[in-house]
Amino acid sequence: MSAYVVGVSRDSGHRFSKPVVASIRVIAGHGVEGDAHAGATIQHRHPKRLDPTRPNLRQVHLIQAELHDELRELGYDVKPGELGENVTTRGIDLLGLPQGTRLRIGPDAVVEVTGLRSPCQQINKFTPGLLKEVIHTDPDGIVVRKTGIMSVVRADGVIHPDDAIVVELPDGPQVPLEVV
Repeated sequence: MSAYVVGVSRDSGHRFSKPVVASIRVIAGHGVEGDAHAGATIQHRHPKRLDPTRPNLRQVHLIQAELHDELRELGYDVKPGELGENVTTRGIDLLGLPQGTRLRIGPDAVVEVTGLRSPCQQINKFTPGLLKEVIHTDPDGIVVRKTGIMSVVRADGVIHPDDAIVVELPDGPQVPLEVV
């Protein structure tokens, strides 16, 4: 199965969910045009209060639609953008990608994977009980976070639903994703 974009979302306000739109424009070193989390420095509220000069490693948030499928099977109705992602994908194991992976999305856009998103209590405000489904500890004591990955924009472009995604793994050792 080829990897592709299911939906794209953006929001100019700091709300949990982002409305689905027909397309998004990503800008190198900045993020999604018109999105509250775009910028060269961190825009997420809590980390920004701690250090507003910190580089923004969370310019574009991606979640795989397979998570939505899994949650639906558990009785949760989750659609693209509702967990705060900018790009909903299908056909790619985002959580298994190493740091530095580049994703070519559509004809021009390129994002580079920086790390995992760690879900917070806001997810239970969106849907009570959902947090326990998207973060848990496995039998080996490893914390598993399922709410997608974060990335930075390396090349400008417009992203639409149905755009193809091409994965370019980094050269050298494959470093697992950590929370950013």
